[in-house]
Amino acid sequence: MVSAISLITLLTDFGERDYFVPSMKGVMLGINPQLRIVDMSHAIPPHGVEQASFLLGSCYQFFPDGTIHVVVVDPGVGSTRRALLVSTARHFFLAPDNGVLSHILREEPGVEVRAIENKQYRLDSAGATFDGRDLFSPSAAWLSKGQPPGSFGRLIYDQVMLPDNSPKMKQDVLIGQLIYIDHFGNGISNITKSDIDTFRTVTKRNFSGVRFGEFVVQTIKTHYGEGALGVPDVLFNSNGHLEVFVKQGRAADRCALQVGQPIEVV
Repeated sequence: MVSAISLITLLTDFGERDYFVPSMKGVMLGINPQLRIVDMSHAIPPHGVEQASFLLGSCYQFFPDGTIHVVVVDPGVGSTRRALLVSTARHFFLAPDNGVLSHILREEPGVEVRAIENKQYRLDSAGATFDGRDLFSPSAAWLSKGQPPGSFGRLIYDQVMLPDNSPKMKQDVLIGQLIYIDHFGNGISNITKSDIDTFRTVTKRNFSGVRFGEFVVQTIKTHYGEGALGVPDVLFNSNGHLEVFVKQGRAADRCALQVGQPIEVV
């Protein structure tokens, strides 16, 4: 297991206008003034657990060994939902037990999952609405100072997982869904190039198109500039996911894209 280093990332749905994010940073720096804190994103849609899980899974692996990732997208704050400390071979993750770490738990081998129970790592508070500040921030800061994961709480094996919505083959169609709308209005799907290669191998069919809503795109482009202005197109992005885009436009507006919407390869 890696040793913690003084690098913490923050991923929340808190936005930028309130006191939430600076309060978390203040708590952490008060415990460990040597910390480096990286804002992964604070623009997750409110309560967007699925979107946060996707964003985290798309970029955590590029951080150095020992990085501590704090994820606070927490519709159940103040309830009996548990707080988790997950240790992998390279990183640590602190988050509510609501499925937001599903990608990590599915993809990383040999994970260790603990409930954060030690009250020494929690701030006293007048209410129960801000575990980002009162629980996850001090816990992460103490972890960065070398407190062992075993001191935070007991091992658990029944953590909450999001449903596995991997693409499915139905007859001669590969059915996936849009899982994220990015800043540019591009719709990112859960269909990867390897999914399509497997689909073609199994069905012995040539690729004939991608269908979403009322649109059918018959060619997979290699880059955004290859598209036509105002016309929806698809490509594989640099993470290997099939993506809907409009050249110099917003596919989300042009095509009324929504997270959870079906997308089909035929």
